[in-house]
Amino acid sequence: MIALLSQPWPWYVSGAVIALVMVLLLFFGKSFGFSSNLRTICAACGAGRHVKFFDFDWRAQIWNLLFLVGAILGGFISAEFLTSNEAVQISQATVQDLRALGISAPDDLQPEEIFGLEALLTVKGFLVLLLGGFAIGFGTRYAGGCTSGHAISGLSNLQLPSLIAVIGFFIGGLITTFVLLPLIF
Repeated sequence: MIALLSQPWPWYVSGAVIALVMVLLLFFGKSFGFSSNLRTICAACGAGRHVKFFDFDWRAQIWNLLFLVGAILGGFISAEFLTSNEAVQISQATVQDLRALGISAPDDLQPEEIFGLEALLTVKGFLVLLLGGFAIGFGTRYAGGCTSGHAISGLSNLQLPSLIAVIGFFIGGLITTFVLLPLIF
């Protein structure tokens, strides 16, 4: 069983599991959105007394907080017990594109030149992560949800705002990949 869990699953298995989860959520009248957990946590801690945005019935979202805890526990179990020592398998074209930017292929999950502790301790690395985090936080709030909430839950509910948001996410990703990253690195 451990051998089955510790290897990458084909896309069609993962996709079927995501579809099953979405059917169950729709059946029970729930909508998936991971970024809304931060709002729920702030409301549970009493932020609603000071900011109207956090003044809502957060208890109705406890199921989503359980999903958050499960994701954290699942990530921990996966990292501690189900990882192999093999490098992440990425395409040769991606490796060549990274080398052109001065970034080596990752030995672990992500390139150390971008996400390593040494990169964080440089001014450039700190600013890239700080501005990237701000852009993600601002974009998530402005779009009314994160990529997983819009792309998985919103599209399965046939919501036009989610379709517009997902198109915007793809356009932003393309601009970042082909315009901003070459300028930064």
